[in-house]
Amino acid sequence: MLRCLSRVVVLLALSAAATAVLAQPNLACGSLEKGYGPFDYRTDKDKLGIVEQYHFTTEVETLRRGKTTTKIGGDLAYTLRAFPNHHRALMAMVKLAQREGTTKPEGSTFTVDCWFERAERFRANDGMVKVVYGLYLLNRNQNKEAIDKLMQAKELGANDANIHYNLGLAFMRVKDYDRALESAHRAYALGYPLPGLRDQLRRQGKWREP
Repeated sequence: MLRCLSRVVVLLALSAAATAVLAQPNLACGSLEKGYGPFDYRTDKDKLGIVEQYHFTTEVETLRRGKTTTKIGGDLAYTLRAFPNHHRALMAMVKLAQREGTTKPEGSTFTVDCWFERAERFRANDGMVKVVYGLYLLNRNQNKEAIDKLMQAKELGANDANIHYNLGLAFMRVKDYDRALESAHRAYALGYPLPGLRDQLRRQGKWREP
């Protein structure tokens, strides 16, 4: 009886340990704790002013020059530490990485993928983060991963023309023409202005009017 109880205790302890490990956040991209923040870009608007005034200025967002440092990536990194799901700062970091031809821009604390990991860890229900991430992955020809992120965004209710259009482009790349056509119909029904997806479908003989 004692041996059985001992085995049960050991199993329970192992189970609890495993659960504790699974519950630990992925800190490979750093802790979210910092001096100022982290705040939610969607709701903590009263905290935005100081960050955008001193770090996420128009010059920083348009990648013309840094504000508090000579490296634009430094100001973007500060913004994303304070507001991990700052949609515009994430997009600016993506554009900076593309311009520099790297995954970790100069002055940035982390890689672009890490900034997205932190944003998703901070607010898993932010559909726009997944949209921006999906566009980044699509631009890197990681088509299946892009589809996954954009589908997650759609499931979270971020149902706009841009999502459907880019989903259609991703489906075209993996030759899933039926889903590309469905996405195209939704995008154009929502007013998406560019004909590129429709033209691609026509070249493949897959375009059908809704």
